[in-house]
Amino acid sequence: MSFLFFLKTSLSKISTVNLSKLSILATAVFISLIASFDLYPSPTNADFESSKIESDILNKIKNVSDRNSYESVKTEIFGKRGILTDLFKKIGSLNQSERKEYASKLNFLKTKVTEILEKKLADFDQSEIDKKLKNEKIDVTLPGRAYFTGKIHPVSQVIDEVTSIFSEIGFSVEEGPDVENEYYNFSALNTPEHHPARDMHDTFYLDHSKDLLLRTHTSPVQIRTMLKSKPPFKIIAPGRTYRHDSDQTHSPMFHQLEGLHIDKNVNMGHLKGCLYYFVKKFFEVEKVKIRFRPSHFPFTEPSAEVDIGYKIQDGKIKIGEGDKWLEILGCGMVHPNVLKNAKVNPKQYQGYAFGVGIDRLAMLKYGINDLRAFFESDIRWLEFYGFDPLDVPTNYRGLSR
Repeated sequence: MSFLFFLKTSLSKISTVNLSKLSILATAVFISLIASFDLYPSPTNADFESSKIESDILNKIKNVSDRNSYESVKTEIFGKRGILTDLFKKIGSLNQSERKEYASKLNFLKTKVTEILEKKLADFDQSEIDKKLKNEKIDVTLPGRAYFTGKIHPVSQVIDEVTSIFSEIGFSVEEGPDVENEYYNFSALNTPEHHPARDMHDTFYLDHSKDLLLRTHTSPVQIRTMLKSKPPFKIIAPGRTYRHDSDQTHSPMFHQLEGLHIDKNVNMGHLKGCLYYFVKKFFEVEKVKIRFRPSHFPFTEPSAEVDIGYKIQDGKIKIGEGDKWLEILGCGMVHPNVLKNAKVNPKQYQGYAFGVGIDRLAMLKYGINDLRAFFESDIRWLEFYGFDPLDVPTNYRGLSR
């Protein structure tokens, strides 16, 4: 009221000329008065009820039960239109004196809520880890899982053993085809046209002309080797051979090893020394009795069959001693006609050859009674007679276990 009385008194003293100036002055005073009244008050500390807001937020977090609800509540609090996001937006409308305290309380609440949410997430992670550990738990008291390792067949083992022995004295390995022609298998080896080995009851022919056949021995490898190279030759030729025969000691398919040594001044003494060395090494004995019996083969002259001494001890054959004899191979000096067929001059070169059944060697050395068992694919038999894959034969650490 005092302000209006002052205004009225002042106006009565002012002339009409000054009315326009007075009007401007009154307007300015009125605006000043209006500004002094807090018609739209800004938020204050009283408007920020931190305890209530904190309680609401904590209740929301408490109800979180999985990752999906966790993400939903986190968005509701910190999202673009989240609870705390809206409160932070009000800071700009506060008075300078209120802004600091308001922001401090809000930051404290944000830190607290963030820590609670992080702990909640860590609990979920740990819960998942515990669940996996429980489901994937290994019972260390259970027996280990059995595993099967393959075995080396006795035939393969013996081939490796024989190869190792002959390689020590300078022999190399040569191979040839199982399907052979008549010339390499018979004619080149000085086998007569009427020889029984050529009959169909002894040889597997593959055509009516009897030109193609399954080789009956590995001797054709010797012819092929001499034709493609020049002497001297010192080779062994292991491989499969085929004949019409099947019983306890014979099979239609069997394994054989042929040896050939061609050079100048090679004689029967070299042959005997080579075979004596082989028998001792293969059967792993210090002493062995060997005898050479005269025989006949079309591709050697003179020819012989080799017997070794043995005795029966504890129901098993013991090689090297005793008064019994066992035939193991055939041998002889290469026939001059064979050298001629292989384009080798028999007046300059001569040599010896021998052939031994690999399956028979395996039976003698490892006590296998029936040759047919070699090819029956009985896993139990192979488990018993087979060899460890890492048991590689060498003359330095022993051929066999």
